[in-house]
Amino acid sequence: MEAIGTILKLLGSLAFFIYGMKKMSDGIQLAAGSQLRNILRNMTQNRFLGVFTGFLITILIQSSSATTVMVVSFVNAGLLAIIEAAGVMLGANIGTTATGWLIAEFGMGKISLSAYCIPLFALGVPMILSNKGKVKYWGEFLVGFAILFIGLGYLKESVPDIRSNPEALEFLQQFTQWGFFSTIIFVFIGTLLTIIVQSSSATMAITLTMCSQGWLPFEIAAAMVLGENIGTTITAEVAALVGNVSAKRAARIHSTFNIVGVTWMVLIMPFFLPFFADFLIYMGLSNPYASIVDVPQLEKDMPKALAAFHTIFNVMNVLIMVWFIPVLVKIAKTTIKDKDEDDESVGKLQFISNSILTPELATDAVQKETAHFGEIVSRMNGFMDTIINTTDKKIRKETANRIVKYEEIADQIEIEITEYLTKLTDRELTARTATRIRSYMNIANDLERIGDLYYQMLKSSQRKKEKNVYFLPQQREGINEMLELVGQAFVVMNKNLYTESYSDVTTDEARSIEKQINKLRNRLRKANNEQLTNKEYKVDSALYYNNLFSSLERVGDHIINVTESIVGEI
Repeated sequence: MEAIGTILKLLGSLAFFIYGMKKMSDGIQLAAGSQLRNILRNMTQNRFLGVFTGFLITILIQSSSATTVMVVSFVNAGLLAIIEAAGVMLGANIGTTATGWLIAEFGMGKISLSAYCIPLFALGVPMILSNKGKVKYWGEFLVGFAILFIGLGYLKESVPDIRSNPEALEFLQQFTQWGFFSTIIFVFIGTLLTIIVQSSSATMAITLTMCSQGWLPFEIAAAMVLGENIGTTITAEVAALVGNVSAKRAARIHSTFNIVGVTWMVLIMPFFLPFFADFLIYMGLSNPYASIVDVPQLEKDMPKALAAFHTIFNVMNVLIMVWFIPVLVKIAKTTIKDKDEDDESVGKLQFISNSILTPELATDAVQKETAHFGEIVSRMNGFMDTIINTTDKKIRKETANRIVKYEEIADQIEIEITEYLTKLTDRELTARTATRIRSYMNIANDLERIGDLYYQMLKSSQRKKEKNVYFLPQQREGINEMLELVGQAFVVMNKNLYTESYSDVTTDEARSIEKQINKLRNRLRKANNEQLTNKEYKVDSALYYNNLFSSLERVGDHIINVTESIVGEI
């Protein structure tokens, strides 16, 4: 029972640590999400600046997994190019080493962690209760930081002191006597443990704690640290599973970079670690190869030694691999092929996936998706033009099938975007993000209604054909004039949807075309009604004609609704 209690205490401590890190990461993303987004957009012009950007953001949010998933999401949303993303992910590997130093400096000493945590609670909890936008989120960051160190304190206490249990070393020794093979085993253990807990920082905390208590020899702990570098790539790979080809390639670059880096370090470890130990001794730390039973100072120095190894390895790896970013990109493109574009692929979401970080960051992908949705729906105007003007039965049939297909696509995309946005609303939202989500829902709804209108126009045209009703030349001319104006409205709508900052969008151009559409509708309606007194003017033809130009005018109404949603005027 005592063993079970120890295991539960260890798991509970680890849960505290992971929850604190997640709370801290989410808090700063909510408080500074737009700033982080702008940093990623503006500071990735070259590979070296990208490395610094990845380092900086990972230092801020204290999670390389969060940074890499964010980067994959941005690549998926078309906000970052793959080669830009590669540099950011390299920098994230250096940034994540800060957690090890944080733990080594503050988490493994004799100072009570509560001395740091309680004041943070005293400051953070009132900020959370204030419910004042960013103040609240910064409060969550502070409370998460405090919980992280409480978990670390319990984690340290839950691992028995090796000096009281010297027989444990005998158990570990049997796994350390196989030389190079032992290193491979513990690299695998570090990888597996990181995959299980989904946090390299949490695995690093476990490794440092075990080392500080003397449970792991230095060379074995170093191998586990290398494994943690591989394990942390799984998060980005999972996030990219439901992403597009670019997102999958970005995740593959991250995996390749870490696997190659760990491989060359494993090969030189027998030569590198003794040299590194001499360097640590020169810097005033204890010999990491010594026994903690013989050298009690190792309880404080071993975590610092491992943190230093983690940092030096990642810095060396980045300095080497940054010159091979084009090669990493080429490998990713070779292993993940492009998909052919057809009507089937058009019907799938291109930019949003289930890899949600925070609503503030996820809405960028939604913006790209609604712009892509608008582009898809606008094609139906061209299809309708073909239906009205072609006399080729084969072309007419193929075009009719495409309108039916695109209407189904519009229905499906609207459902998926709405479901995705609904999931976002279940999380904590800033006022700005809530407004954006409401706009995207309205845009998706209007675009879906446009698809319905073109489907209804197709069915009306097919019924007209079945009844052998034909348009007069002036009627066909009026419909073509309306189709051309609606096409112009679509061009403006798509330009507005693709505008990076909605604050730069105005309704002037869109409203001007909308007025022209309404004016044309009124002119066509008046002329149609006047012609009904003419015996040669067929009533059936006039009814289908009226239905068609009225439906196109309603398409124009939904188009202007989209622009009004963009500028927040509804």
